[in-house]
Amino acid sequence: MISMGEESETVETMIQRVRQALREKEGISGQGLADGLKKGRRRLPRRIFRQVQKLADAEKTAAHPKLAMTLNQPELLSAGQDILGYLEKIDLADRRKGRWLGILGAVTFNLLAVIALFVAVLVWRGLL
Repeated sequence: MISMGEESETVETMIQRVRQALREKEGISGQGLADGLKKGRRRLPRRIFRQVQKLADAEKTAAHPKLAMTLNQPELLSAGQDILGYLEKIDLADRRKGRWLGILGAVTFNLLAVIALFVAVLVWRGLL
């Protein structure tokens, strides 16, 4: 669950939470967020992708104690909350069901097309 009122959260912990959520919900993994972005670009909406990109850009800077002070922490934490909110809404069971229904629909269409082609050939040859 997302904790909105947590003031002590740092950018590093938010990045870790986002990486974990992306791994669980989207199957996006990698050494860092930047690696995962290469794989996840097509899976994420543009708005969320930009938010993840902000966090990926800040990831290396957040690891350094003095450079981390230059980051816009409220903006990055807000971006992390947006990402986590989006990922929380994803229903993996519904996504799986949709994938299977899509495959079933494609197979059904192809089967109907082959049967129609077979009937057309029979009519053209005069056998029907």
